Amino acid sequence: MQPSLDIALVRIDNRLVHGQLLEAWIPFLKASCIAVVDDLVSADYFRETVIRMAVPREVRVIVSSIAEFSKTYSYRRGDGSKTIVLFSGIKDACESFRLGFRFDRLNIGNVFSEDCKLCCTPSVLLNDDDICNMNHLRDEGVRIELRRVPREKPIDLFEIVRKVQDSSVRNP
Repeated sequence: MQPSLDIALVRIDNRLVHGQLLEAWIPFLKASCIAVVDDLVSADYFRETVIRMAVPREVRVIVSSIAEFSKTYSYRRGDGSKTIVLFSGIKDACESFRLGFRFDRLNIGNVFSEDCKLCCTPSVLLNDDDICNMNHLRDEGVRIELRRVPREKPIDLFEIVRKVQDSSVRNP
């Protein structure tokens, strides 16, 4: 049986483990565990090793495929190691949700799409599939915020979507 995780943050950031996470989010949340949920990283010993080397020794690192993580862990608060769950893409977070990791809040820090249809912030560029997946999560009751670091004011993703839609209606 896996130890319990107190899920403090579910985050999408295509960089996975990086300075903002290590220097801002971990101390702010007092997290003692990071779960990197990514099929490519979990299948690549070199990438997994680099991530483990980047994280301070006192922070536990879990690297898992989407299916394995979704089957093994549940979304809980208040019991176990305070944990940040990281996905590299919106599609991955949505897949994990579909497979049973049912979170109610989602933080988006950095998402890049070459086929950008909606530029939410300089660090969040969404394509049509991303928007479709976000709509699905919203319909399931997930609150989605854009925020790079804890000191920033969170931005509701769908406030931006509404503004863009309102703007396009006024200026066809």
